[in-house]
Amino acid sequence: QTSMKNMERELVCPVCKEMYKQPLALPCAHNVCHVCASEVLLQHGYLCGDPTSEPSSPAATPSTRSPRLGRRAAAPKPDRLDRLLKSGFGTYPGRKRGAVHPQTVSFPCPACQRDVDLGERGLGSLFRNLTLERVVERYRQTINISAAIMCQFCKPPQLEATKGCTECKSSFCNECFKLYHPWGTQKAQHEPTPPTLTFRPKGLMCPEHKEEVTHYCKTCQRLVCQLCRVRRTHTSHKITPVLSAYQALREKLTKSLTYILSSQDTVQTQIAELEETVKHTEV
Repeated sequence: QTSMKNMERELVCPVCKEMYKQPLALPCAHNVCHVCASEVLLQHGYLCGDPTSEPSSPAATPSTRSPRLGRRAAAPKPDRLDRLLKSGFGTYPGRKRGAVHPQTVSFPCPACQRDVDLGERGLGSLFRNLTLERVVERYRQTINISAAIMCQFCKPPQLEATKGCTECKSSFCNECFKLYHPWGTQKAQHEPTPPTLTFRPKGLMCPEHKEEVTHYCKTCQRLVCQLCRVRRTHTSHKITPVLSAYQALREKLTKSLTYILSSQDTVQTQIAELEETVKHTEV
């Protein structure tokens, strides 16, 4: 268990503190998630490409890319790309906002606390660490196999759980799930989830990326997840954490309700006067 814990520390991104997703190898020999790297550059004023797409690095060979990438438009020719870079156009990952000419991108490595030079292409010049990505995937599979979750309602011997219920905060085998969620009752409406030992309350999910929403875009007036936040469509938008937006809107609604309640007596008096005027007119 100690060895597995030590190994898990090596597979955690220093930015998001979670296991690597599409890790990129920095020139300082450290690694960082592609989405996290895009977010860090965005916070430092650089324009980044869509982090949901796979990195176009030399390590991402055609055999390792997603099949849908084959349907994308062909990459621009080198001479055309050079002209674009010299003219200052394009939104390659790492281009400074408002920059007329390409410049060197400096990335603050969170592991060694040093500014790493990424060149003019920014994240586009980095290699995707496919070896580390495969190690993370194998580690996830090993953890899932070794950490079998047992049904909490079976009589001994217990069977392995196959379903979980967020509302009941319990894990069930197939038979126990049917037994404790009988047809025709309110519990039958509970949606089954994968079995787990830690049930968290179900949060709002982004309909586009299926990730939990963490921020609120004031410009679009909608909730966004981490992937939405670093996309180009929200580059110049005002984005705040969900909790801050919730508190601000709650204070605004509280003031409005207080004003309405304080004016209630006046409004009722005016209504009574109007009703009396109607009666007098009818007479």
